[in-house]
Amino acid sequence: MSRPVIGLSTYVEPARWGAWEVPAALLHEWYVDAVREAGGRAVLLPPDSTDADVLDRLDGLILIGGADVDPAHYGAEPHATVDVPRVERDAGELLLCRAAHERDLPLLGICRGMQVMAIAHGGSLIQDLPDAGFGLAHRERPGTFTEHAVSLAEGSRVAAIYRSTRIVTNSSHHQGIADPGTLVPTGWAEDGLIEVLEAPEARFSLGVQWHPEHPDRRFGELPLFRAVVAAASD
Repeated sequence: MSRPVIGLSTYVEPARWGAWEVPAALLHEWYVDAVREAGGRAVLLPPDSTDADVLDRLDGLILIGGADVDPAHYGAEPHATVDVPRVERDAGELLLCRAAHERDLPLLGICRGMQVMAIAHGGSLIQDLPDAGFGLAHRERPGTFTEHAVSLAEGSRVAAIYRSTRIVTNSSHHQGIADPGTLVPTGWAEDGLIEVLEAPEARFSLGVQWHPEHPDRRFGELPLFRAVVAAASD
């Protein structure tokens, strides 16, 4: 039996290897490793806002972390801390997210990916958590992780995956969900920030604000990747 094919969105950023220093479509190999360990076959999806036909060849989709989504996509002016927009990536991922929902294609959003899900479903973001008065340190500085507890809703898909209503997660983000749109929050940090979103009517559509792909957390987080791969196998 062939492995389910899971598409992974990518960054497009300056990169250097060998004799080359050029813009590259890339992502942490952590994501690929997690999909492989969960029994899936990872395929990288560079930004492309032309159409979402690639989804017809995939069994599931993961929207990965990365730079802030342009606030113009939810009708807001940018806060001073917002990253320079990744125009093509924003457009491509929003297109894929909406098309995955229409197809009922299994979807997992990670950090930025969950935020893309909220925006695609009519929601909006908190552009800077410290400025908005959230008490926890969700990120001390870019490229680092903090840890904090997350409470999961009884009866939610995410609680079933982790077999618990309270877990400890790793965190590295300065934005968060202000309005989930038509998605349902099913996880919260101790300061009230939404940490999980679900579309209960979907075959599998779930976003998490933390970084389950990190190799240091692989044992505890592998059930999440196994869940999306299992949904993609149906």
